[in-house]
Amino acid sequence: MANRLPIIDLAAFDSGDPLDRERLVAAVDAACRDIGFLLIKGHGVPDAIISEMHAVSAEFFRQSVEIKQRAQIPAHQDLGWKAQGTSYLADTLTPELGGHAAQDWKEAFGIGPIHPVAAPSAQEAIYFGQNLYPDAPASFRATYEAYYAQMEQLAASILRIFAACLGIEPTFFERAIDRHISVLAVNHYPAQATKPAPGQLRAGAHSDFGTITILHTGDNPGGLQVLDKTGAWEDVTPTADMFVVNIGDLMAQWTNDRWVSTLHRVVNPATDRAHLERQSIAFFHQPNWHAAIACLPGCADADNPPKYEPTTSGAHLSMKLARLRGLAA
Repeated sequence: MANRLPIIDLAAFDSGDPLDRERLVAAVDAACRDIGFLLIKGHGVPDAIISEMHAVSAEFFRQSVEIKQRAQIPAHQDLGWKAQGTSYLADTLTPELGGHAAQDWKEAFGIGPIHPVAAPSAQEAIYFGQNLYPDAPASFRATYEAYYAQMEQLAASILRIFAACLGIEPTFFERAIDRHISVLAVNHYPAQATKPAPGQLRAGAHSDFGTITILHTGDNPGGLQVLDKTGAWEDVTPTADMFVVNIGDLMAQWTNDRWVSTLHRVVNPATDRAHLERQSIAFFHQPNWHAAIACLPGCADADNPPKYEPTTSGAHLSMKLARLRGLAA
């Protein structure tokens, strides 16, 4: 199915033209209500940083398993290298954890926050100061940290637009993200030299956990699909100058389901293209561990009362990660 996601030029928000800003805010709100996905341009992230991030990551993943294992953090942490066969994204959809869905056909490398915070709590500490970097490529750490910094800024800008969409204080989200625990993860989808098992995809159907995900994709076949309201899977085909942005479960809950966190997956390539690898760079934005998550102003009324008990960013994330790892929630 041809890509039908809305394309949003973020530059209009700060253009100085009130009408352009109003149209942008309305378009973002409509996309978040309808499908929870949008394509963005005018984001300000330099092309050179994106290209270097893809190149350095590809060079890392081409190395032997033995070399990559040196950057493998112990189980039940989500940073460092994660080997193929350790991810079961479809498991996050249900609390029934009796058995795994088919494992995802991917490996990944992730880092967390790049700046320390004062007196982190025990829960925060697994994210702050825990990044492990490989020895090669030599520019790996500098490249990943430069890209992470760009994503921090872009996420903050998007949340300012979200505040305008929701009619709340422009700085509302700033108080919840000054110690954010976001993860930058590069997913490498290897060539499929053997036929996938029944039901096995590059990444099983799932929704994301946090506020937003900011994704830059490669262009090889076997890519991202979004489940639309008709129940059809729609291909997402951004151009190289665009990011894919989607709403996560936490933001949907925060808005009392005014905005939707939509199922998506990464499909296998056709048999004649199975020799081609694919790579994507995802920034999973997650508010401060202790940030309070309760129905936002204006997202509930007498006919639509709050649907969720108040929680925290960390408690919500812990529940999701427990399902992903196949542990009791």
